Amino acid sequence: MEPGVIKIGHGTLIHGDASTVLESFPEQHFQLIIADPPYFQVLVDEAWDNTWPSPEAYLEWSLQWVRACKRVLKPDGLFYIFGQLGKREHVWLHLCSLLTKEMQFHDMIIWDRAVGYNERYDSFTSQYEMILVLRASEQATPFFNKDAVRVPYDEKTIQMYLKDKRYKDPVARAAHLEKGKYATNILRVPSLKGQSREKIGHPSQKPIALIQQLIASSSRPGDLVLDPFLGSGTTAAAAEASGRAWVGIETNEDYLGIAQSRIASVVADLGLF
Repeated sequence: MEPGVIKIGHGTLIHGDASTVLESFPEQHFQLIIADPPYFQVLVDEAWDNTWPSPEAYLEWSLQWVRACKRVLKPDGLFYIFGQLGKREHVWLHLCSLLTKEMQFHDMIIWDRAVGYNERYDSFTSQYEMILVLRASEQATPFFNKDAVRVPYDEKTIQMYLKDKRYKDPVARAAHLEKGKYATNILRVPSLKGQSREKIGHPSQKPIALIQQLIASSSRPGDLVLDPFLGSGTTAAAAEASGRAWVGIETNEDYLGIAQSRIASVVADLGLF
């Protein structure tokens, strides 16, 4: 096994830079890519978010790793990229514009964090982040399973709808209601606070419930999922628990160790050791 490569469960952890590492993979290799890159000078106390001397340098770096990901994305795959808007985070607007010239725009998901943060005296309290969704080309037809991310109706709502006389087939209507309603592109998942049992040492860790929805809707069991900025290992943990194969790339050795321990726990819980 190569140095810096760790096989665990159904996946592979790789220590290295995403743009360089991805050169070793064949074209059209991954069904799904989920990327949570540095946002650029948002976390002012984290060196990894303040590497670039200017927005232009950050955008050029972004182009490099996105092009590397584009090469390895399957024709029917989807590519999710996290980002954030704010007074200091307006570079995200430029990044979205730039990346939609590289690949085909597919959707923009709003992650409703459920609680606000960074109170401001002269504007509304920010409560969301964004996920840019890209596909390989304008002609591409990505795999997407809407049934995998239905939102359950509560029993009171089900009974109310069943009484609606406009529906001529109550059996079919009941079956539909039991499945739940289709999810919208506003995903409400509470962010992880300091006291959260899920939080394990990364300042921008995403909730596993959020990543699970992306994996469930945009891949099939056995498909290969890539996270080029693995961080604390959320994508890998969600993929492993969902029966997907995965590859996670991370430059920071400390985060890689956190991710390895986390995924090992998932593997142990699944009885794969």
